[in-house]
Amino acid sequence: MELVYEGKTKDVYVLEDGSYLLKFKDDVTGEGGVFDPGANKVGLSIEGAGKAGLRISKLFFELLEREGIPTHYIDSNLEEATMTVKPAKTFGNGVEVICRYRAVGSFIRRYGMYAEEGQKLDAFVEFTLKDDKREDPPITEDALEMLGLLSVEECRTIKDLTRRICGIIKDELAKKDIELYDIKIEFGRIDESGQIVLIDEISGGNMRAFKNGTRVEPLDLEQLLLAE
Repeated sequence: MELVYEGKTKDVYVLEDGSYLLKFKDDVTGEGGVFDPGANKVGLSIEGAGKAGLRISKLFFELLEREGIPTHYIDSNLEEATMTVKPAKTFGNGVEVICRYRAVGSFIRRYGMYAEEGQKLDAFVEFTLKDDKREDPPITEDALEMLGLLSVEECRTIKDLTRRICGIIKDELAKKDIELYDIKIEFGRIDESGQIVLIDEISGGNMRAFKNGTRVEPLDLEQLLLAE
């Protein structure tokens, strides 16, 4: 097992059979010691956050598989806080997709002249570049095509998949009376076929969710979702 990438919240290893192993950490993104899924640097460490993120990722990846959504997921080991995935190529150095159901975070910081905090949004999808130096800037579909990162058709495919995936996650959270405000996901291409699939993780560290008007933290989200 060889370490190939050391990330903010996960380390990535390549296995002998060519698949990859994601090792989840307890680090989460944020600013000034406050958790923020939209931040581009580690803000704090929460004991148990890695395993909590893996449990939620396992739950949602297996749910999406049953719904016929293409992903890179193979299996997971909860004790070791690891997930085994198919090899996939990112678009450039990584293009993330945010699906927004409420106007919060960077959306309200950019568009606060016209939007109100918490205003409902109709599954608004935006693309951002994984670029810590430039604070993960948003990018238009035209720019993605002109820079050779995604074609117009691929952008359309990803937007359709994003709305479908996030709708499934939103509905699952609603079963526990949890409202999804926004969520960040990522796609890549499976090497053999070039098929676009959901990659990375689906955890509380990548979303804003509220219950009874109160923000649900990542560890609490795991407990609420997996409670009988």
